[in-house]
Amino acid sequence: MRIERFQWEGARATAVAVRQWAFGAWPSVDVAEIEQAFLDSGNRDETLLDFTARFDAAEPPLRTLRVDAAELADALSKVDSGLRASMELAAANIRAVAAAQIATEPTTLKLPQGQTVSIREVPLGAAGIYAPGGRAAYPSSVLMCAIPAKVAGVERIVLATPPRENGKVNPTVLAAAALCGVDEVYAMGGAQAIFALAFGTETIERVDAVAGPGNSWVRGAKAKVSSVVAIDSLAGPSELMVVLDGGVNPKWVALDLCAQAEHGEETSLVAVAADGDVLNRVAEETERTAASRSGVADAQLALVHAPDFEEAIGFANVFSPEHLELLVEDPQPLADATTTAGCILVGGHSATAFGDYAAGSNHVLPTSGAGRFSGPLGPGVFRRKISTVEVSAEAAAKLAPHVDTIARAEGFPVHGESAMIRTEP
Repeated sequence: MRIERFQWEGARATAVAVRQWAFGAWPSVDVAEIEQAFLDSGNRDETLLDFTARFDAAEPPLRTLRVDAAELADALSKVDSGLRASMELAAANIRAVAAAQIATEPTTLKLPQGQTVSIREVPLGAAGIYAPGGRAAYPSSVLMCAIPAKVAGVERIVLATPPRENGKVNPTVLAAAALCGVDEVYAMGGAQAIFALAFGTETIERVDAVAGPGNSWVRGAKAKVSSVVAIDSLAGPSELMVVLDGGVNPKWVALDLCAQAEHGEETSLVAVAADGDVLNRVAEETERTAASRSGVADAQLALVHAPDFEEAIGFANVFSPEHLELLVEDPQPLADATTTAGCILVGGHSATAFGDYAAGSNHVLPTSGAGRFSGPLGPGVFRRKISTVEVSAEAAAKLAPHVDTIARAEGFPVHGESAMIRTEP
C-alpha cells in the first residue's frame, strides 16, 4: 500500500494537497468517440453489440442485449438461500429509508392576494440504473438504485450491467434485479450503456433518469447526457476518510481502509488524527493487513496530522469525502459539525461496510468533492415537482397591475395586457 504523510498547512490547503495527490492517480478518459459513434450509427443496437464484444469480450458474440425475464426468475429461484435472506434484509432496510424521504401529499399555499399555489411530486416515467461489472459483480448496487426508484413510483425500471466473458450477466445480479422488480435487463456496460439508456436504440426505449456507480468511462458518459436526462451524481472512484483518537482499535481501522481499497487502486483513503502516534499505529497495521489480502495492496493512504478535532472536521468539510468514519470517543459533536460528507458513520462499530450493504442508507454517494452540493441517491432523483396555480377574480384584480408594471419594464407589454384583461368587467 502506498502511504503518504502530509504536513498540516491549514484545513483548506491540506485538503487541496491531498486531493491533488489522489487525483493524480486517476486515468483521464474521453468518451466523445463512443458518443459520436453511437449518435451517428444507422443501427444503434448493432453498435452496442459491437462495443460489448470489444470491451466485455463476450464469446460467442451476443446477438441480443436484453436478458429474458425467465432468466431473472430462474436466477432468483436458484440463488443461495442465505444470500437471498441477506439481500431481502438489506432490501427491506433500503426500502424503509427511501420511503421516509417521499412527500406524498401536495403542499398548498394561499397567498395574501387570494391565489393558491400547490406543489406536488410525481414519479418519472422510466429510470435507467447501472450496476458495474468487470472484475466483480454488484447486486448491492442493484438494490441501492432499483429500490429507491420503485419507492418513488417509477413505472419502468431498466438495468444495464456488463456481461461476463461468456456473454451472460452474473446470476446474483439477476437475482437482485428480480428481487427488486426490475422490468428490463440489458447485458451492456461502459459509456455505450449510458448513451443507450439516455438516447434509446431500436429496441431500448430511452429513460428519463440514469443512476448508479461506475468507472471513469461511465462517469464521463453521465456528464455528457446530463442535459438530456436526470442523473444522480458524477460519482468517481471510492473514498474513505477516518478521523481517529487514541482509543481507536487499529485492526478495525485497518480492515475498514482495506475493505474500501477492494474497490480498486484509484480509491482514496485518508486517516486524520490529532495524535501522531495514532497515525503511526494505524499505518503499520494497515500495511500488515493489506499485505495479506488480495486486491488491496495497490491502494493509496494519506496520513494527516491535524492540530485538533475542530481542525480535522474543517479539513473533512473542505475535502468532502464520500464516506467519513468518526472513530472517536464522543463522535456526535463532530458529526453535527460535518456538512459535506456523503455518508457519516458514527462510532467504533459503524464500519463503512454496513452502509455499503445492509444498514439501509444508500451507497451511491457523491465523490470527488461533490458532497458540497449533492447527497446520497434517493427517490428524489426519480421524482419531479409540478406547480399548480389558481388565480381567483379577486386575486387577479390585486396582482394584474403589478404584473403589468413588471412586464412593461421588461419590454413585454402583451404579458401585461393578458393579465389586465382579467380585471375588466
